[in-house]
Amino acid sequence: MKIAIPKERRAGEARVAVSPDTVKKYVQMGFDVVVETGAGAGASIADSIYQDAGASIAPDAASAFDAHVVLKIQRPTDDEIALLKEGTVLIAGLAALTNKDMVEKLAARKVTAFAMELVPRITRAQSMDILSSQANLAGYKAVLDGVHEFTRGVPMMMTAAGTIAPARFLVLGAGVAGLQAIATAKRLGGVVYASDVRPAVKEQVESLGGKFVEVDADATKNAETAGGYAKEMDEDYKRKQAAKLAEVLAKTDIAICTALIPGRPAPVLITEEMVQSMRPGSVIVDLAVEAGGNCPLSEFDKIVVKHGVTLVGHGNVPSRLAVDASALFAKNLLNFITPLVDKETKALNFNWDDEILKGSCVTRDGQIVHPALAG
Repeated sequence: MKIAIPKERRAGEARVAVSPDTVKKYVQMGFDVVVETGAGAGASIADSIYQDAGASIAPDAASAFDAHVVLKIQRPTDDEIALLKEGTVLIAGLAALTNKDMVEKLAARKVTAFAMELVPRITRAQSMDILSSQANLAGYKAVLDGVHEFTRGVPMMMTAAGTIAPARFLVLGAGVAGLQAIATAKRLGGVVYASDVRPAVKEQVESLGGKFVEVDADATKNAETAGGYAKEMDEDYKRKQAAKLAEVLAKTDIAICTALIPGRPAPVLITEEMVQSMRPGSVIVDLAVEAGGNCPLSEFDKIVVKHGVTLVGHGNVPSRLAVDASALFAKNLLNFITPLVDKETKALNFNWDDEILKGSCVTRDGQIVHPALAG
């Protein structure tokens, strides 16, 4: 059985869906592994390294897509979908909930497609969670990006010429990315505040040395989904939240925005009026910019200055740490595939009653099968 890893073709994508270590694991399981030439270049992995691990190198995309299983980072382009053969198993980050037209095309090609971002957040699937592995790196990088644009130092410095006060950070959203941002900012010597609608994360924020900005404890008792994501709050809470954040932002040097709601536009947390109230030279790093942004002034893939505040809107932040991001993503994919392999036949054996498969499969047998997309 052949597993193929094509080169990513979407703009700004430097990651690759397989590492030399996972190539070795697939080969040990009995798979033939084919990597398109140049697929690992953005992650500093030469073709020869893949060959040493046991993979063969395909000269072009058509050759790479001629496989039983195709692994990708990003959802396929129309040209790539045309190369997928009937019955191919596609496993990737498909962003399926916001790209139904692509899902329909995959169904028409009779591809069995798994969207890794839809893997349910259960204990058994933690090692398959691409959202967490990539968000962890994004939270770290967001702080570094913010500090890079900031024109002052971060830690408190005591010198003969005087004392420099530490920079103040505000992290909006204390999920995986937010918690890593808090930890990174603290390591750099900043004073860190954090806000989240889920009261359960208060203890996590404080354990990392952050100060939790609480808005309305009673209103947030049911602010978390069964999968651990934040729910969208009502208008009354949003008004209280805006007033509290405006107060904190006026004293903030670097704000890190990480708040996302799966399958929905990002909630607006920092309004233009709030930006105007921030001190000149302040920085906002908006990790939610691809979903519309937590600040409407952010611009996708751009760094802009508005009202004296620098807004950083890098797209696909994990790709900016392509070496580590690729290694983690590749391990997520390996952990997803390993339980599916029949040890005797060396083929994939799908138990469609398994909640991981039911939660992540979007197309099968020419049909759209995921309940959030079907109908």
